[in-house]
Amino acid sequence: MSKEYGVGIIGCGNISGAYFKLIPTFRNLKLVACADINPAASKARSEEFGVPAQEIGALLADPEVDVVVNLTIPEAHYPVSKQALEAGKHVYSEKPFVLTLEQGEDLRRIADAKGLKVGSAPDTYLGGAHQFVRHLIDSGRLGKIMSGTAHVLGPGMESWHPNPDFFFAPGGGPILDMGPYYVNNLVNLVGPVKRVVALANRAREERVIANGPRLGEKVPVAVATNIHAILEFVSGAQVALMASWDVWAHRHQNMELYGTDGAVFVPDPNFFGGTVEVAGDDKEPKEVEVWDHPLTAQNYQFDWGMQANYRGIGLADMMEAVTTGRDHRCSLDRSLHTIDVLTAILRSAEEGRAIDIVTTCTQPAALGIEEARALLR
Repeated sequence: MSKEYGVGIIGCGNISGAYFKLIPTFRNLKLVACADINPAASKARSEEFGVPAQEIGALLADPEVDVVVNLTIPEAHYPVSKQALEAGKHVYSEKPFVLTLEQGEDLRRIADAKGLKVGSAPDTYLGGAHQFVRHLIDSGRLGKIMSGTAHVLGPGMESWHPNPDFFFAPGGGPILDMGPYYVNNLVNLVGPVKRVVALANRAREERVIANGPRLGEKVPVAVATNIHAILEFVSGAQVALMASWDVWAHRHQNMELYGTDGAVFVPDPNFFGGTVEVAGDDKEPKEVEVWDHPLTAQNYQFDWGMQANYRGIGLADMMEAVTTGRDHRCSLDRSLHTIDVLTAILRSAEEGRAIDIVTTCTQPAALGIEEARALLR
């Protein structure tokens, strides 16, 4: 039987609802506390989910809290995670878990000194559909992956988020906000990145909030919102990535990978499930039946319908690694490599040159059917 670890959530905003709902589905996790810089936010979540609300300092001092889930805004991720580590807590952060390599290395130094784990979302690549694509690639069915495309395109977060300011502030933008889903999945499927080259611009200097109590309020834009990048992988593969919040409509697939013996059409890396298509020498993409992986089951009601949603599986995997001593899949090394790639893309666009990636990592271990099942209640 897995040990059960106490989880404290810091940051009770929009994204926290999914964590409150889903953490109890993992056999080694128990929600024991929540906190927010805005006491009204933590009080509301406390009343909704029956989890005690505390001040941040009290949560960090609580002996029942083994691991802090950091759901604050991107600029606060590093200082809050550092504070949690210094308090002797393991840390699992929403993305991006840091904004610079220096911040990531500082968290590594503290964690290593205290024997603690650091992990970071996104963990969507552990979903059953993406792990099936990993299985196809590992089996050799597609030959060697040599190229591909990835697209994350839309009109902008102000269209749905009631407080979208942080999306357009430093630490935001489509590359740092949505890019982690795509780069994490590419590292999962293809391996680490060697260098990048990119161009970027932005269409508007301000955005208008389209819903909620601040309807019509203008938000300044301080980041690039339209980015085109080429990622060269250590394996030799080259993938074109386009990330934009300046696109009203398009017909691009989320992700396609092209091997020497076939092509695979990968579902949206922002989600755990989806349709997988494969083409071979017949040149005809055909839907393939995804295996009976527990993280394909549709378990979560979104506004647009039921989908597979297992946010927190990366946290459960990390805490299982605390128990067993093995590597965890959403590790600091892999998360920092993703940050290195994403910040290098932005730097390449600013400086007009290719940027070598200074970090590296291994591919995470595949998450098979039985391993995934073992993490669920």
